Amino acid sequence: MIESRKKIHSFWQQLEQTIDGLLSSETENQFDADSLLLEYRKSLETIDTNLTFHFEREEGEGAVEMIFGCDGYPESIHSVLSLVGAAPEIGGIRFVAFNNRYDPVPACVNLGDELVEIAEFWFGYRIEARKLYLAVYMQELPKSLDLEPRVEAVMIYLDALIGEYDLMTRVSTLDWYELPVDPVDFGLKPLAELRDVFDQAREAIDPIGLTYH
Repeated sequence: MIESRKKIHSFWQQLEQTIDGLLSSETENQFDADSLLLEYRKSLETIDTNLTFHFEREEGEGAVEMIFGCDGYPESIHSVLSLVGAAPEIGGIRFVAFNNRYDPVPACVNLGDELVEIAEFWFGYRIEARKLYLAVYMQELPKSLDLEPRVEAVMIYLDALIGEYDLMTRVSTLDWYELPVDPVDFGLKPLAELRDVFDQAREAIDPIGLTYH
């Protein structure tokens, strides 16, 4: 625990000494400082190999947000909270734990050369013994999900709809299925409606981890 605190302190020292260089490299909300970003990633890996980060700028001329996450690994939630809890005060930048909900939820996600629309996906769910079991349905479900860009898009949508923290701690399992010809007949709902359904059911769901099937 002491060693972890030292590594967290070292990371924030490194960032305080270099953040001006990073911010000055910004063009069109992108940071052209790859070597510096790589150093940040290396430092975070010494704390917890699951730690991630990315930058966003609030609308207009708002503050830059450095958002930390743990790539969906519930065992690393504590690392994220400890890291952000130790963050220094730096003008013009905010440090945030986990991807928050987006308002409005994006209608499409741009993944390189591919635009993936939220309308492509449907969901089903059940709550048993205060656990939420979520299923996502898509057309032409691939045999392997690892390299499927639509899966990455769905994970972005899930963060946007219910937030990364609730995704990790309130969804017991996330399953993937082929979309039936008539999803309404199967009792499915468009993925865009997940937030309303989740918020209505949230208090009936106990916090647990997330596993993939």
